[in-house]
Amino acid sequence: MFGLVLLIGIPILFITGLLSYASYNPDLSPLNDETPDKGVLGFYLFSWPTHPYWLYRLLQGVHVTLGVVLVPVLLAKLWSVIPKLFEWLPVRSVAHGLERLSLLMLVGGVIFEFVTGIVNIQLYYVFPGSFYRLHFYGAWVFIAAFVVHVCLRLGRMTQALRSRDLGAELRTDLAHTMPEPPDPDGLVAAAPATPTMTRRGAVGMVGAGSLLLLVVTAGQSIGGWLRGTALLAPHNRDPDSGPNSFQINKTAAKVGVTPALVGPTWRLEAHGRGAPRVFTRDQLLAMPQHTAALPIACVEGWSTEDQHWSGLRLADLAALAGLPDARSVLVQSIHPPGPFTRVVLRGNQIHDPRALLALRVNGAALSLDHGYPARIIVPANPGVNNTKWVHRLTFRA
Repeated sequence: MFGLVLLIGIPILFITGLLSYASYNPDLSPLNDETPDKGVLGFYLFSWPTHPYWLYRLLQGVHVTLGVVLVPVLLAKLWSVIPKLFEWLPVRSVAHGLERLSLLMLVGGVIFEFVTGIVNIQLYYVFPGSFYRLHFYGAWVFIAAFVVHVCLRLGRMTQALRSRDLGAELRTDLAHTMPEPPDPDGLVAAAPATPTMTRRGAVGMVGAGSLLLLVVTAGQSIGGWLRGTALLAPHNRDPDSGPNSFQINKTAAKVGVTPALVGPTWRLEAHGRGAPRVFTRDQLLAMPQHTAALPIACVEGWSTEDQHWSGLRLADLAALAGLPDARSVLVQSIHPPGPFTRVVLRGNQIHDPRALLALRVNGAALSLDHGYPARIIVPANPGVNNTKWVHRLTFRA
């Protein structure tokens, strides 16, 4: 039963993880690519859409929440096959040797993926390199072993599930709970002790653990009153008060953005065809303003409800820069160099009418932590690519 749950859940985790990687548009520019040596592993990449606008919020919410919820199931599954994990060689056959190798990759890979993922969603960056690269390659190693293991064991799992009535097993009390009969794979103890828990109790304990993790995790993606139940969500859930009181990942102080950098001397540069256009914030505010109701969704799994942004459409800025049909734009932040201080957006993102250089949110000026004086907001875009503290836009044909 635990294997069946993982057989359904792990492919969902893998697919949503790959789609999350695709959402960064890594084939568009080296600036967007955290795994530059991916080679054929990037075969599935495609232009990331802007519709529906909540796509990334749903995608990453499912990926992170499901990963956390599956932890008790994974631990129970590993516990149930402990004899196989420590089975000693020699290899009895080619199939047995293949199974042993797949188990090493399978168990090592799944532990690596779950641990690095959980550490990352807690914003605890202790990785010897880029989390994105480690998690990406680890996922491919793990899924390769997973596919081999499924091919080797699917028939056995199906046979086992059909051999007994699930309802009858779950109704059996402790007094009538009997050990498993000896099996050819050596999973059953030679001299099993008297049962201290029913199978119903074991399944219920794992299910209750998963339910508890769902309750204390899912609220960070669902929002509303459930946000208060997300005890495992990252910090900075309520960084301010008033119109800017929605979650952020990194504060201005943390990345070195000071009020002096975004004071009266701040200018927005729009590069394209011809001489660059330079604007003060007051000049930007004097132009026709547009609004969009969009969330911010982060790779760590948290997201906000729709916030009401206002500012200039990226398409209008492209026209001002002399490239109304721009196919991409390089967005540069004013904060000191580091990861994601620059990002490239696709043409479909520029020309979506909801894609803005936002100056205000929820009727008020952006706070410094939310990107004052100007930030990017694009539908279905990962939060980290909605660059804050923007000072230069370079449109390209």
